[in-house]
Amino acid sequence: SGRTRQECSERIKPEYINREQLTMNDQQLTIKAQEETYPVEHQQGGFVVSTDKSKLDIASIHDFLTHCYWSEGISRATVEKAIAHSLCFGLYEREKQIGFARVVSDYTTYAYLCDVYVLESHRQKKLGTWMMSCVMAHPDLQGLRRFTLLTRDAHELYRKFGFSESKNPSRYMEIHDADVYKR
Repeated sequence: SGRTRQECSERIKPEYINREQLTMNDQQLTIKAQEETYPVEHQQGGFVVSTDKSKLDIASIHDFLTHCYWSEGISRATVEKAIAHSLCFGLYEREKQIGFARVVSDYTTYAYLCDVYVLESHRQKKLGTWMMSCVMAHPDLQGLRRFTLLTRDAHELYRKFGFSESKNPSRYMEIHDADVYKR
């Protein structure tokens, strides 16, 4: 927006970079991120939506996602890494996980909602709508300039929360490797 590369790079001063953070491995970064966040929980009847990652049933999430059209064949390691680097919402009936949603965000300007599901046995109970209400109310997701998602068949659910088709689809670009999980 009018600035040259030189002007932009002059604003980034190396002395402001914490060198210790740059050398952390994925496990250390995950632990650091968990220490800096706090779980948010909502209860309704016998159901709970929680952002506490320690409650997530990774095996159940992987089993569901590996059979979905958007992530068919995804490896457990990929699911684990995605969860480690995202804000996750587990939907539970008592202790059993029955739904999930994941948000990738910088918590300031942009968020991407993905991997949203409620188990077939618990659909038609408005739990997906409630889980989405919890996602949209999360304090770290307020004031964003852009919040995006991709869906094949849940447009009406997301419209309830203000999502709409892109007003300028010609501006949207992507690199999409549909077979990445099959290799």
